[in-house]
Amino acid sequence: MRARRAARAAPDRAASKRRANDAPYHHGDLHEALLKAAERVLERDGLPGLTLRAVAREAGVSHAAPTHHFGDLTGLVSDLAAIGFRQFNDAMIAAGASASTPGEKGLARAKAYIAYAQAHPGMYGLMFRTERLDMKRPSLHEAANASFAGLAGSIGETRHEQIHERALSLDQAAAIVRAWSLVHGFTMLLLDDRLRDVLSRMPPGSTVDMLLEAMLRGPVGKPASPC
Repeated sequence: MRARRAARAAPDRAASKRRANDAPYHHGDLHEALLKAAERVLERDGLPGLTLRAVAREAGVSHAAPTHHFGDLTGLVSDLAAIGFRQFNDAMIAAGASASTPGEKGLARAKAYIAYAQAHPGMYGLMFRTERLDMKRPSLHEAANASFAGLAGSIGETRHEQIHERALSLDQAAAIVRAWSLVHGFTMLLLDDRLRDVLSRMPPGSTVDMLLEAMLRGPVGKPASPC
């Protein structure tokens, strides 16, 4: 009797398990839920730990769900990086709007740049790992271009000129890369905890913000005057 009941129960359990695995496809926004799960995995376990199975497990869905929505891991991380660029660009815009002069805006944007990277180190690292991303994916292409346009516009404000990010002069390109290199390099040193020794050699009470402001006090918007 028990054997017959167990035999009848087995298909029911299997069907129930299938329904449980399929259920996430039919409620809420699974695409968005998977991206949020992917960001949690990325920030907790780093890029090496970001796999389709890990994301499915984090979201509590079938391991096939991420493939169904993104195709493969490249598709997933590319859409995730697009979110990062949008958040990043929004932070830059808000920071620029909070200041008045071009110099103050540039400093505010630099601080927002670094603050975003500190708050989202995994996402920030992913955004610049182009070998892992499909830069032709529409969501990522659009978000990354908007971010670069914001950077170009900020440098244009500092130089008191209009910069068209799709047609740069050599001098404009140099100004953009100079400013980007300064802030990105500073950010990476900070994230890697390589500034601790420098700060320890500075006067008591010196802070990262003070070091950043002193570094950016030089002419980054216009080329230095010849000696």
